[in-house]
Amino acid sequence: MPRLLVIAHVPLASAFRSVASHVYPEAAAEVIAIDVQPAQSCEAVDDQLREVLNPLEGQEVLVLADVFGATPCNVAQRLAERPNTRVITGANVPMLWRALSYRNEPLERLCALAMAGATQGVIQLAPTRPQNQTNLPSNDLKQHHHQQ
Repeated sequence: MPRLLVIAHVPLASAFRSVASHVYPEAAAEVIAIDVQPAQSCEAVDDQLREVLNPLEGQEVLVLADVFGATPCNVAQRLAERPNTRVITGANVPMLWRALSYRNEPLERLCALAMAGATQGVIQLAPTRPQNQTNLPSNDLKQHHHQQ
């Protein structure tokens, strides 16, 4: 089972871990969160990552980074060279939940499913009325909106 590492600007990684344990409490131990501080150098973050990943040598790891081109992503990009590791940027909650719901899948499939979750979770909503009802006429002094 691949481990999931979230690396993001503080406090986003920890928030992702919290939302993961809210929906998938049994998988909370599988999520590692690394919050990158504002003044933290790439070298310091890299050291922190090595400390976390050294015990996971040989295990599959899916890394979710927040923003492409920012420090968390730049450091995570170096992990892409690590065997059995995949890095995805643009992390969002649907991506995280999809990765957790399919955490028993092989790493390549898990990566594809997580990316699909990210894109399928972005939807523009239209302002529709419940059951497509229109507003009542303005002469309705009580402004009741009863369901039929």
